[in-house]
Amino acid sequence: MAKKDWGLLVLLIVVGGITALLNPRFLSAVNLLDMANLIGLFGIFSIGVGMVIITGGIDLSVGSIFALLGVVFIDLLVNRGVPWPLAILAIIAGGIVLGAVQGLLVTKAKLQPFVVTLCGLLIYRGAARYYTTDATMGFGYSDDFDWLAWLASGRSWGIPHPFMILIAVAAIMGVLLHRSVFGRYLFAIGRNEEAARFSGIRTGAVVTGAYIISGGLAGLATICLVFYTNSVSPSSFGNFYELYAIAAAVLGGCSLRGGEGTIIGIVLGTALLQVLQNLVNILGIPSSLNFAVMGTVILIGVLADQPFVRRAIPSLRRERSAVRQATTPGA
Repeated sequence: MAKKDWGLLVLLIVVGGITALLNPRFLSAVNLLDMANLIGLFGIFSIGVGMVIITGGIDLSVGSIFALLGVVFIDLLVNRGVPWPLAILAIIAGGIVLGAVQGLLVTKAKLQPFVVTLCGLLIYRGAARYYTTDATMGFGYSDDFDWLAWLASGRSWGIPHPFMILIAVAAIMGVLLHRSVFGRYLFAIGRNEEAARFSGIRTGAVVTGAYIISGGLAGLATICLVFYTNSVSPSSFGNFYELYAIAAAVLGGCSLRGGEGTIIGIVLGTALLQVLQNLVNILGIPSSLNFAVMGTVILIGVLADQPFVRRAIPSLRRERSAVRQATTPGA
């Protein structure tokens, strides 16, 4: 664990301790298991968004992806009679395709990630509403999917399955990010994409790969979220979840300028954000302040990153100057 991760872990323990002192119900088994479930649900797709942020990009579309893939998933199971393994594969594949399209628009069409994913946010939400004629879709009173619902949102040995899935995803993504060439390339692109390109890294393929991972994890999270809510309203399902993911990643040490972040940090950031929201709820503070908490977290994360940015700018300029000199004919 990096120093930032240890600091975040200490902060998580301190905030949890203060919350427990203010209201002992925080440490009740029911509350802790509910939080573990939510940490699992939100942590899965926050890792994907964090991977994109490490490249210096952003993904604002995950909430709308949940709405679109959510209604398609229910339609496949309830109305089309598709076997559940194929339906699950189709939803994850759909997330991968959407992520690939966004990645290619960023890398091949040279569009800004903010613009591409903002358009995705609008397009996917609109497509979901059109797909259902703006009607809510659900499983009704059918018992046909009880086993699948248990698999996606149940518990084993008292531990919520979404939390178990998060641990598995975090382990795989941790190896990919911190123990593979692909991970090193992600950090290199986030720190200086121009230098990474001149050093022989296929920056377009790597950045597209980050968006594919984000889309695939969004597809996986969709399945868990659908069974958590048991229905999907295309106009509201997943609203603002992209902000939660960004806040969790920033709180976990991912810099919005790129080139920084850890999987453990993102998981801890998700947990801390959930503890903060639980603190708001458990103290009887209006739940509308949840969004204020997320906004404050993002703002604090950006402000904390500014001193590092000021220190990094001179060295970044020297790197770019050296790259230009090395690639200039006759230099």
